[in-house]
Amino acid sequence: MTVNDSLMVLGVLAAAAAGLWAWRRWHPASFWYGVAFPARAVLVYLTWHHIASGCKLTRHRQRWRLTLDAVPAAGLVVRGAAGIVEHKRRMRRVDVERAPRLGLLRPTAQGWRVRLRLHDGQVPADYERAAEGIAHAWRVHSVRVVDVRPGLVTLWATMRDPLTEVTVTPATGELLRVRPGKLENGQDWVMDLRTVPHWLNAGATQSGKSNLANAIIAGLAPQPVALVGFDLKGGVEFTPYAPRLSALATTRKECVGLLDDLVGEVEARMAVCRRHGARNVWRLPESLRPVPIVVLIDEVAELFLMADKAEKDEVAKTGTALLRVAQLGRAFAVHLIVCGQRIGSDLGPGVTALRSQLSGRVCHRGNDPETANMTLGDMDPAALDAARAIPAETPGVAVVAGQDGSWHRARSVYLSEETAEQAARDHAHLTPAWDIVIGSVPTTRPPLPEAA
Repeated sequence: MTVNDSLMVLGVLAAAAAGLWAWRRWHPASFWYGVAFPARAVLVYLTWHHIASGCKLTRHRQRWRLTLDAVPAAGLVVRGAAGIVEHKRRMRRVDVERAPRLGLLRPTAQGWRVRLRLHDGQVPADYERAAEGIAHAWRVHSVRVVDVRPGLVTLWATMRDPLTEVTVTPATGELLRVRPGKLENGQDWVMDLRTVPHWLNAGATQSGKSNLANAIIAGLAPQPVALVGFDLKGGVEFTPYAPRLSALATTRKECVGLLDDLVGEVEARMAVCRRHGARNVWRLPESLRPVPIVVLIDEVAELFLMADKAEKDEVAKTGTALLRVAQLGRAFAVHLIVCGQRIGSDLGPGVTALRSQLSGRVCHRGNDPETANMTLGDMDPAALDAARAIPAETPGVAVVAGQDGSWHRARSVYLSEETAEQAARDHAHLTPAWDIVIGSVPTTRPPLPEAA
């Protein structure tokens, strides 16, 4: 090869490298699907046996194999010389190390997913324990077991942490649906109150709990719903959103009265449904369909704390009313979003009973393991471990267990208090008066739209 040919080859390689860099820099999505993922897939298939062996996922099986045996040939021994050796192949059973069978790698925006067939005697927990080792071997951010079927598991590999920066708009334009952030798989985190009517939002100070509440308020503000606030911090949390709140309770006495109103409204809606033969308010004629009510409770522990025995009856009444709203509210468009720093069984049986009705769970970083255990302990133990591992320098990151039956790491979009307050002021004209909501003042209003 001449010098000119060498220079030409080097020039072509340099141009190709520059083109690939520009492709990856300016259009990373197509570069991932067109170049990076196929290269990754080849490496995954070529190295899977070694990775599975290192992660203790292989099994030894007996298989028939042709073996090469050296057998001395009879009658061919010469004096003073070594015997002549004749090679023969024989079929025999030998131990073979088999890796779990990989399915077809399917690309995602953040990585890929692949289904594996379990060996006899294996369980999904074996792959959950090996997930960190597989992630290191694949050189990815994380590997999760996201789908389990009899004899099969699906591994979801994520190349990089999608929760480093989250930019979404909380409002979705659909009734009782809010998009507060992103999930770790790159998809939008959507809270659908029609599907999961009640949510528990737990986390320490500066963990992102209040920011999530801001995103929920900003997402619900443009919708034709009634927002109700319970704020036993003297109203400092929810008073700035007063233009969009139909009712706000800042003392325990006010909370008792407001809960009585809610219980009465639930019973009234129950009676309307019974008269019209409807199982829930969404089966009523549009002209009779009541306005949905979303109740936001800040620092739920304050509702259950007692300074002395004189408050015992008041706390019991509050807890009973709140539990009734949680038990009956779903069918009658009354939804709870309960927030708290400290949620533990030491607050009394009322908190434990209330928690069982809050099927949506959001657990931010906590100051004590009991709060994480109360929030996620009755679900997947791996979710509890993930919640305890949330670092302090990542506010807004949480473990979410919601409508799809599984748990995810998620992060709420950063939404300043000023932005949420502005959203409350901009949509103040949508705020229905509380007397109208609970039916004490007759009124006519246009029917609510169907949820998408």
